[in-house]
Amino acid sequence: MYKHLLVPTDGSELSNNAVERAIGFARDSGARITALHVMPEYIPPAFAEFPAAGQASFAEFTKATEENARIVLEAAAQSAAAAGVDCDTVSVRHTQPYRAIIDTARDRGCDLIFMASHGRRGLSALVLGSETNKVLTHSSIPVLVFR
Repeated sequence: MYKHLLVPTDGSELSNNAVERAIGFARDSGARITALHVMPEYIPPAFAEFPAAGQASFAEFTKATEENARIVLEAAAQSAAAAGVDCDTVSVRHTQPYRAIIDTARDRGCDLIFMASHGRRGLSALVLGSETNKVLTHSSIPVLVFR
């Protein structure tokens, strides 16, 4: 069946639940996983003279997003190790998370993308669109959606 699962995670509760389910699925099917965290790109303030309140510098932003990725991926790797599942981790920086997910799955030779149904709720999900829906629409690799 499936031998290499890509498991995107953003560290949210729903995403963490999907990671746990993916690990169980991988354990039961003898597969390995690659956990992926997509970090956002830095968007500089529109007017450098008037930075937005709380706007982080490029260095602060980079450090914070890399630390978050490390924490999220370390948790996934520890859960996989505890279940006896081989797990690689990768973080990438991209403006379009769905594209990073598809590209990473292809580049790493994954034969299934196992992801949560959505990370955002309410109006923000409608306005921003669903990354899961975009992956489903554009991926030629099978996608298993956990809800």
